[in-house]
Amino acid sequence: MYRICLVEDEENLNSLIKSYLERENYEVVNFYNGEDAMNYIGTEVIHLWILDIMLGDNISGYDLIKKIREESPDVPVIFTSARDQDLDKIIGLELGSDDYLTKPYSPKELVLRVNNFIKRVYSKTSEKIEYEGYQIDLSKRMVFQKEKEIVLTTLEFDLLIMLLNNKNKSFSRDDILKKVWGEDYFGSDRVVDDLVRRLRKKMPNIHINTLYGFGYRLT
Repeated sequence: MYRICLVEDEENLNSLIKSYLERENYEVVNFYNGEDAMNYIGTEVIHLWILDIMLGDNISGYDLIKKIREESPDVPVIFTSARDQDLDKIIGLELGSDDYLTKPYSPKELVLRVNNFIKRVYSKTSEKIEYEGYQIDLSKRMVFQKEKEIVLTTLEFDLLIMLLNNKNKSFSRDDILKKVWGEDYFGSDRVVDDLVRRLRKKMPNIHINTLYGFGYRLT
């Protein structure tokens, strides 16, 4: 799952954009001021940044992109601004931004641009997922943590991928049975609990929430 960092001090717009991006199955880390975003840079892998130029504190989008480029020279950055001025666009491009959107803009247009960047930049690495310090290679069906392989069974890996592809979505035990074991499986749904237990033991950093009386959800 790709992780996008959104820095926007207009709370309503921030929440709206976050919801649109999450519908596209992106993980969104959002900030309302430049200071918090500045402190976050370099702490996690971010696949794309969306930066408002004019923020409410003393740190601007220009300050943020300078720090981002020191840490991640190739990560896509999209600037947004209420000022439609050529100078802003020129400065943004000189600092290393990849795109510029003038407010007010359509959330759908922003999502479209995000999708295009993600597809173009990460097409060669789209078969790999990073999650909580784990590197998951989809094509090789292998999981690593700090270059050490974590050996999973076929069902354990299938469950992991199903949850990663549907982060924050709740699944009943019957849903998991159908998706992991297949429609033709007949037996107790308690095998799901055992599979989750084994996956948690092998990957202790994984956040699988138990929904008592129902099933599970990855967060």
